Amino acid sequence: MPSFSCVAEDISPEMRLDRFVAEKLKLLTRSQVKTRRLIARINGKPVKISRIVQNGDCLELSWDEAAPSGLTPEDIPLETLYEDNRVIVINKQQGIVVHPGAGNARGTVANALLYRRLSSGGVQAGAAFRPGIVHRLDKDTSGVLIAAYDDDALTFLADQFKNRKTRKLYAAVVQGIPKAASGVIEGNIARDSHNRKRFSVSGDKGKAARTYYKIIRSWEKTPNTGSGGYGKPCALLLLCPKTGRTHQLRVHLRHIGHPILGDPIYGAPDPHISLMLHAKSLSIVLPGKTEMRTFKTPLPERFLKMLRV
Repeated sequence: MPSFSCVAEDISPEMRLDRFVAEKLKLLTRSQVKTRRLIARINGKPVKISRIVQNGDCLELSWDEAAPSGLTPEDIPLETLYEDNRVIVINKQQGIVVHPGAGNARGTVANALLYRRLSSGGVQAGAAFRPGIVHRLDKDTSGVLIAAYDDDALTFLADQFKNRKTRKLYAAVVQGIPKAASGVIEGNIARDSHNRKRFSVSGDKGKAARTYYKIIRSWEKTPNTGSGGYGKPCALLLLCPKTGRTHQLRVHLRHIGHPILGDPIYGAPDPHISLMLHAKSLSIVLPGKTEMRTFKTPLPERFLKMLRV
């Protein structure tokens, strides 16, 4: 555990300890003060990071080492929409997992990002670096995904998702045609009591969730894309989730009787159709900027096959 001792000098009035560590001492960023669990004593007494530092205070500081990422860098092609030294925005392809987990230790977006940073010289080999996965898309959901390259950028972006300041739009093809051309789906989402791998709408449990939808196009029979198909009425929807619950869009659409085509968990599995859900755009403020920026992706080929019929 690294440690540091000093006597505070040239302190601005009302400067908090976390600011002093980040701006004066430059030992850690303010985000790292939290993530690396800074322990501080001032004049021999334990204090919180919000403590105001005074000239002449004797500081004793210690903090956790950066955790090794545990990732293996892998040369996996990424479709990059935007990149700078702090963030990257990609168009995630269907079938790739965002972050390693049970059964998916390799071949993820995180593995690809580590390789990319090592190759570009953005991080030294052997250094502790963990790509900041700000939000996630399911394995079979394609589309816009943003990740951070440093702790401050991660905190800045994550706060926008947490405080619902981002705007996300998705495209989905669903079974059946909703009666209303547009509308809102509301209902708490909680883990399914009968299947721990699924979620469901619950009246009094879970977390509140809201999804807006609009029908863009509908078919009385699922278009024949040359490989079989569902063969029943379906519709292309534009979806705007106002909350970010796990599987929210998939759960909400199933709840109103229109599960997403190709959904093996919340719909009727079809060997000829993969999950028809795509993150079409993301609007967010980038680190160091003040105005919101929108990143867009075109509909993938599996959608275009239906639209061309």
